[in-house]
Amino acid sequence: MAYQSLRLEYLQIPPQLELITPFQLYFNPELIFKHFQIWRLITNFLFFGPVGFNFLFNMIFLYRYCRMLEEGSFRGRTADFVFMFLFGGFLMTIFGLFVSLVFLGQAFTIMLVYVWSRRNPYVRMNFFGLLNFQAPFLPWVLMGFSLLLGNSIIVDLLGIAVGHIYYFLEDVFPIQPGGIRILKTPSILKAIFDTPDEDPNYNPLPEERPGGFAWGEGQRLGG
Repeated sequence: MAYQSLRLEYLQIPPQLELITPFQLYFNPELIFKHFQIWRLITNFLFFGPVGFNFLFNMIFLYRYCRMLEEGSFRGRTADFVFMFLFGGFLMTIFGLFVSLVFLGQAFTIMLVYVWSRRNPYVRMNFFGLLNFQAPFLPWVLMGFSLLLGNSIIVDLLGIAVGHIYYFLEDVFPIQPGGIRILKTPSILKAIFDTPDEDPNYNPLPEERPGGFAWGEGQRLGG
């Protein structure tokens, strides 16, 4: 039941309780490659700033869309879900070398939102009761909202770019004439994460029913 998203939530606790500092977590290529502080490749995704509106906003969206992907299009495909995490994190790390970002957690959240939105193109969304739009526009609406809050949109653009690359390689290119499946989940991940038995009577929460919060609530067209 949304185990991956819950784990991501719990990983936020140490920085917020000041058990460790952001200076021990941020992405720094020199410290990583010259001083072998390899943990920074992972910890830079786990910090969303001090507790406040931006922090809560990111936590809510990270949990919601991670859960809906896990229970929707990745239902019974935990290894593929983990591979998406690894693939997205790898690309963000590479791109992060060129855009001087020190924390990539928000970009990772936007990537999840982008993948979900493209896989549910007919869901209608409502943002704070002010805007009505279809799901594929959600990442762009969030980027505009981030801009209104005075934040840099580079991190949002990075998340959108990586999300689009994953979506194109996974969902679009393989079904094109002459297309092939480029992204293949390694067998070791399938052996570790995938379970052989699946309950045929299980009825998962529809991925296209976000609900729960007014700024992301959606419904199917005609519903």
